[in-house]
Amino acid sequence: MRRIIALLAAALLLPAPEAGAQGRGDPNVLRVKLFGDLRSIDPFISPEYMARNHGYMVYDTLFALDSRLRPQPQMVALWTNSADGLTWDFTLRERLRFHDGAPVTAEDVVASLRRWAMRDGLGQQLMSLATAIEPTAPDAFRITLRSPFGLMLEALAKPSGQPAFIMPARVAATPAATPITDPTGSGPFTLRREDWRAGDRVTYRRNPAYVPRADAPDGLAGGKRAGVERVEWVYLPDAQTALNALAAGEIDIFEELPPDLFPVVRRNRSLRLGPQDNVGVQPIFRMNQAVPPFDNPRLRQAMLRLVDPAKILPAYLGDPALWRDCRSFYVCGSPYHTQEGWVTPDLAEARRLVAASGYDGTPVVVLDAQDSTISHTLALVSADLLKQAGLTVDVQAMDWATLVQRRLSRNPGSQGWNLFVSAPSGLDAMDPAGHNAMRSACERTALPGWPCDQAMERLRDAFLAAPEAGTRREAAAAYHARALESVPYVPLGQFSLVRGYSARLSGILDAPVPVYWNIAKLNE
Repeated sequence: MRRIIALLAAALLLPAPEAGAQGRGDPNVLRVKLFGDLRSIDPFISPEYMARNHGYMVYDTLFALDSRLRPQPQMVALWTNSADGLTWDFTLRERLRFHDGAPVTAEDVVASLRRWAMRDGLGQQLMSLATAIEPTAPDAFRITLRSPFGLMLEALAKPSGQPAFIMPARVAATPAATPITDPTGSGPFTLRREDWRAGDRVTYRRNPAYVPRADAPDGLAGGKRAGVERVEWVYLPDAQTALNALAAGEIDIFEELPPDLFPVVRRNRSLRLGPQDNVGVQPIFRMNQAVPPFDNPRLRQAMLRLVDPAKILPAYLGDPALWRDCRSFYVCGSPYHTQEGWVTPDLAEARRLVAASGYDGTPVVVLDAQDSTISHTLALVSADLLKQAGLTVDVQAMDWATLVQRRLSRNPGSQGWNLFVSAPSGLDAMDPAGHNAMRSACERTALPGWPCDQAMERLRDAFLAAPEAGTRREAAAAYHARALESVPYVPLGQFSLVRGYSARLSGILDAPVPVYWNIAKLNE
């Protein structure tokens, strides 16, 4: 993926020969057009990246990944691990306070970790091994284990899915199935509920009491210094309207810029193009295994023969420097990437396998989020492939927010769904521990689509319990091999997301998740 980032920087960041107009705007306000609309402020319950990105604005984490994806201390000042690997002691750094002025204590940390672990796979594994998670002082806590957990720091620094954000104990006491409504955190920005208007904008204010680490910012780690007084997330579902706002200086960043707009931004000297993060995404199509026809594993296996990234991804990204023909459940460039056992795409063979699976013509309802360029484009391509393979297809148009709600339905037929396309962060497809799309725990903890395969879950547990790198690699390979049989989802390749932004901005971080601290605006 870093090869893609390098090519992207070389190809896109060159200034263009033609000038364009740019409004001056307010140097104390950063306006960002994100890919969607914030509907939930609970990053432990909602699987949406909007909720995760909100979490990075208002919360902090005990550890964080740097730009090289290595865990670094964030809220933690000191930590030790006993020689037998069973006792971990952590001390918080000084002057940590929540937005309401209350100090961050070890009790807050323990309560937050317990709530986080009810949903997150790594957290669940940690809790299954823990005999105690308890404060040892107002600013210190201890985790005692019955057997060593080699992924402790990686779990506490987990950057996506459900990061281990720290919230006040009174908020963390909210039942795990009940979304929180109090946005109090201890991060570099604050959110007032009255500033949040769904379908319009979300406004964050700089937290004047936040004390950043003294370290230089590095990825998600280091000092989080707010360079502006206010950050506004503006909901602009129409791409052309958003582009016009970017060119006029009414917004400063356009996340997930559609590829057909790259040339327009290139021609404007007041604008720039650049990578949105340093990992990229893995587009997938997700099948509903709770209802026919994808409850049939033989039909799901046929889908692996149907998908050819080299033919699918150019429909969204014409520039081959921005995508990879990555045929694996683990993204290319990740520590456990493998293509072992992956089948060669073959439409004729896919058509034969569909017929041999016993498929009876049950309509496949494809959800088409028309306000998401990625999902819309790849949903139509996928629908066409399904038709070519002999399936009956019903494409249903909607917006992304509706798709998010609709995909929770386990009903068959037109009121339910059979397939949708999304593009999860590559961070969530690096290894069995954090790969939620591969989770196969049925309705208990699997994502919508509800893969149900106990053998997959046992192999995942074996990876989490592996004591050292060699056995973890073997366990990851076995998990991948089983996934080729059960097919929890179908990866469509790998590509980089691109953002358009004002040339007046400085300090945009090379991070695995788009974050908005450290960014400043020139006052022209």
